[in-house]
Amino acid sequence: MQILMQLPYFLMKTFTLIKAVFFACVCGIIVQLEIKFKNSEEKMTKLREDIRNIAIIAHVDHGKTTLVDELLKQSETLDARTELAERAMDSNDIEKERGITILAKNTAVAYNGTRINIMDTPGHADFGGEVERIMKMVDGVVLVVDAYEGTMPQTRFVLKKALEQDLVPIVVVNKIDKPSARPAEVVDEVLELFIELGADDDQLDFPVVYASAINGTSSLSDDPADQEKTMAPIFDTIIDHIPAPVDNSDEPLQFQVSLLDYNDFVGRIGIGRVFRGTVKVGDQVTLSKLDGTTKNFRVTKLFGFFGLERREINEAKAGDLIAVSGMEDIFVGETITPTDTIEPLPILHIDEPTLQMTFLVNNSPFAGREGKWVTSRKVEERLQAELQTDVSLRVDPTDSPDKWTVSGRGELHLSILIETMRREGYELQVSRPEVIVKEIDGVKCEPFERVQIDTPEEYQGSVIQSLSERKGEMLDMISTGNGQTRLVFLVPARGLIGYSTEFLSMTRGYGIMNHTFDQYLPLIPGEIGGRHRGALVSIDAGKATTYSIMSIEERGTIFVNPGTEVYEGMIIGENSRENDLTVNITKAKQMTNVRSATKDQTAVIKTPRILTLEESLEFLNDDEYMEVTPESIRLRKQILNKQEREKANKKKKSAAAE
Repeated sequence: MQILMQLPYFLMKTFTLIKAVFFACVCGIIVQLEIKFKNSEEKMTKLREDIRNIAIIAHVDHGKTTLVDELLKQSETLDARTELAERAMDSNDIEKERGITILAKNTAVAYNGTRINIMDTPGHADFGGEVERIMKMVDGVVLVVDAYEGTMPQTRFVLKKALEQDLVPIVVVNKIDKPSARPAEVVDEVLELFIELGADDDQLDFPVVYASAINGTSSLSDDPADQEKTMAPIFDTIIDHIPAPVDNSDEPLQFQVSLLDYNDFVGRIGIGRVFRGTVKVGDQVTLSKLDGTTKNFRVTKLFGFFGLERREINEAKAGDLIAVSGMEDIFVGETITPTDTIEPLPILHIDEPTLQMTFLVNNSPFAGREGKWVTSRKVEERLQAELQTDVSLRVDPTDSPDKWTVSGRGELHLSILIETMRREGYELQVSRPEVIVKEIDGVKCEPFERVQIDTPEEYQGSVIQSLSERKGEMLDMISTGNGQTRLVFLVPARGLIGYSTEFLSMTRGYGIMNHTFDQYLPLIPGEIGGRHRGALVSIDAGKATTYSIMSIEERGTIFVNPGTEVYEGMIIGENSRENDLTVNITKAKQMTNVRSATKDQTAVIKTPRILTLEESLEFLNDDEYMEVTPESIRLRKQILNKQEREKANKKKKSAAAE
């Protein structure tokens, strides 16, 4: 009976003991899991604190290349005796002449034991293909904004690309030394742009540094008086705010190609980032192609970036930006992995071309006179070579072996290619640029551009009217003070072909126009833009004479100097009326042996308007070509003979009537 009375006590004790043991086991398991999770987390978040990867982005001419030059000068990278040329990062002759960056550049600077890999990117939207791919290589961006101009169309373009990649931003308000600088307002404009582009809370909390790159000064204060002769605030902000790359060097290799280069000695070179693992010279690796196939190859050379130099290295780890050679047909977006662990990264998206023109062999009467490379084989080889490094370019054959359809991101993109070929000794002809029409969901669509114009108030009415005639839609109009107005339009891209010259003339040279691709929208029927005046066309071959020019001047604007050689069908000026006019510019004054009663007057003619390459492209009509040689730029009719031209025009009109 006593045992039965004590049974509940024993059962309760036993239950308490079992509960204690169970609780201890559970706690032990939880502790073990926490330790494992912590170790795993530490392993996952192991960082390379010795590296920062950044891109410097900005609107064209806001000073980012000058800023990179100054960072190079003030870092521990270059020897103290090294003299750095102005805009040292712009190595291309055309880049230096135009003051723009065309090709993305890599450099690396050392600061307090940290290597900062810097990508200097193009600021013009025509070279936006470079910007998009660079965003995949870096962990943060330095957005450079002019202290007076503020946010501009290309600022919007490059920032949108950066925010889409969830990159950490730093804002540098440059040119703080300008008398007209308005840093506080510009920072507010940048914040508004961030919000408009959908930046998250972390991205909106961006640090701001104020600088004058050309003077080598910077400060965290927006007061120009606080500027110090150092770039330390920028360096420190980069190291403190841009995240270090994750160090997963012990995992299988993943290297993605973002840029291409070419060298006659080692062939095609792929530039990109090691996202995972380690790569060494001599490694057998696999290249995962864009079409899903794979190719094995051996890494023959690795290059790292140090200052302005590209040096050979033996090994690279996760987080490094490097160049790899050994595979001849490597292309942007492809991934290099170990042969036993093929895990390609997602393919990089590259914006499609929006503009195209026909390139053809020079067949004018002056063909072969000035160029070194004039045959169709040489021209085609050069275009194919350009495809090796320019992934935004397209070259398609036509039904003629002497013609190719070349597509790019804009007029500047294609004009740079033409100018480069011209300087290399090529002769060629090109047609008028035309936009690329796409079919989206069964609807024909054309590219539209976002246009931002800064103009004196007295010209705003003319600008609004001219863009409205070109089917532009006004999105915004802001008075920026000092008698200036900022206009924002959405305009069909074909409406902007040939508009620059008209715009500058309309605003007496005081207007500033910037535009960037916005989106494809339904095609607007009918013709938009185009030239409103006809051409003055030479009817004969020979040398232009002062006597003839004097008689033709009243008909329009002359494009050639006296003594310039011309041929039949060559455009020698712009008619003041809508129709084309054939003229004889080679006629000389008849000499007689009869003495004149009055002394001959000295001939005085107006200074001719010599067109640049871009102006010549803008001037072109559908029935005209631009002839390009190393020494000359000429405009001509596609059909040189006047009678044959008239027959072709009649056929065209009758076909249109039917």
